Amino acid sequence: MHSMERVDPAAIAAAILDAPGWCRVGITAPGEHLRKQAAKELALSIASSLAAQGAPDRDQLPLPL
Repeated sequence: MHSMERVDPAAIAAAILDAPGWCRVGITAPGEHLRKQAAKELALSIASSLAAQGAPDRDQLPLPL
C-alpha cells in the first residue's frame, strides 16, 4: 500500500482562487451539464497548479538517499 502524501490545504485554496472565474461560478449552476464541465475544469486547474508547485508525482517511486 502506498503512503498518502499530504497536500497543503492553503495550496489547494490558492489554486481554487486562481482557477478561471467561470468554473468557480459554474459549479453552482442549476444545469447538471454545466456543473460537470465546471467541476472538471476546476479539478484540472487545481491539479495543474499543484503540479507546478512541485507536488509529488504519484507515479514516481520515492528513492531513499
